[in-house]
Amino acid sequence: MAGVKIQDIRKSYGSTEVIHGVNVDIEDGEFVALVGPSGCGKSTLLRMIAGLEPINNGTIAIGERVVNNLPPAERDIAMVFQTYALYPHKSVAENMGFALKVAKADRSEIDRRVREAAEILSLTEYLDRKPRHLSGGQRQRVAMGRAIVRDPQVFLFDEPLSNLDAKLRIQMRTEIKELHQRLKTTTVFVTHDQIEAMTLADRIVVMQGGRIEQIGTPLELYDKPENAFVATFIGAPSMNLLEGTLTDEGVRVGDQLFAGPSGSGKVWLGVRPEHLILAEDGLPMEVKVVEPTGSETMVFLRFGGQDVTAVFRERHAFESGTTIRLKPDAEHLHIFDAQTGARI
Repeated sequence: MAGVKIQDIRKSYGSTEVIHGVNVDIEDGEFVALVGPSGCGKSTLLRMIAGLEPINNGTIAIGERVVNNLPPAERDIAMVFQTYALYPHKSVAENMGFALKVAKADRSEIDRRVREAAEILSLTEYLDRKPRHLSGGQRQRVAMGRAIVRDPQVFLFDEPLSNLDAKLRIQMRTEIKELHQRLKTTTVFVTHDQIEAMTLADRIVVMQGGRIEQIGTPLELYDKPENAFVATFIGAPSMNLLEGTLTDEGVRVGDQLFAGPSGSGKVWLGVRPEHLILAEDGLPMEVKVVEPTGSETMVFLRFGGQDVTAVFRERHAFESGTTIRLKPDAEHLHIFDAQTGARI
C-alpha cells in the first residue's frame, strides 16, 4: 500500500483550464472521497491519478514514485468504474482473474486470488456464472473483485454506485466500507452524493469549478464549513441560509438579533434544518409542505421570500398555509459573508 501526493495539479483542454492548482495529500490506508457538483473536476482528477488523463502541470506521486509519465498499467492502481465493464462471454472467475492472466501470472496463483476475493465479496457460488445472470449489485461486486485480485497500492472508485437503486446503494455502501476496513488499501472515491462521501470516507475533498473548497473529516465539514458552498453542499437536507445584516450588536435577521461579530454589510446566517426550534419568540414562517417519514418530520417553509427547511424528531400536525415560529439554536449558528461566501 501507499499514499498519494497531489501537488499543484493543473489540467487544461486547449486554452480552458479545468483543474486549477489542486493540492491533496492522501495518507497510506486512508479512504478519501472527492465530492462536488457535476463538472467540478473530481472525475478528471481521479483519471489523472489513474493515468487516463495527461497532466499539464504539477506532480502526482504514489508512494515514493512520481507517476506523471507512467502508463496506467505501471502505476499499481486498480479502478472500479460507474459501468461494470465486465466481459459478457466470460464467467465471474474469468472476469476477476483476467488482469492477472494478461500479466501471465501462474494459474494456481490466479485461482487462489480469485477465490480469496470471491470469499471476501460473497461471490463464491457465482464464480461459474456469466454477468448476464447476475443482479446489478452482484456485477458491481465482480468489478470490485477484479480490482482486489490485483492487490494494488491504491483503489480508485469512479461513482461506482450511481447505477444502483436506492436500497442496493445503501447495501453496497456498507460492503465497500467493510472491504476497506478489512483490506486497509488506500482508496480514492469519486461521488456527487455527499451522503455516500460522509458515510464512507475518513476525509472528504469538496470541489467546485476545478478548485478545492475544503478538506476535512465528514463531521468537520458538517460542523464548521469554511464557506457557504460547503455549508449547503454537505448535509441533507442542506443548511438554510437566512439573509441578515451585521450591526454593532450582532446579526439581524428580520426583527430579531443574533449573537455574532459586529460591523456592517450583508451576511448569511446559516442554520441546519435540525437546529430550528419551535419557540413563541421565533421567526414567523409559513408552512408550505409537510413530509412525515416516520422517524422524523420534514417541513418546507417560506420566510421573507426565502425557502427554509426544518426537521423535527418529534411528530407535529402542521398544516399547509399556517404560520409557525421557529428560532435558530444559538449554539449552532454559522455566519458567512454574503458577497464572498467566506465564513466570518
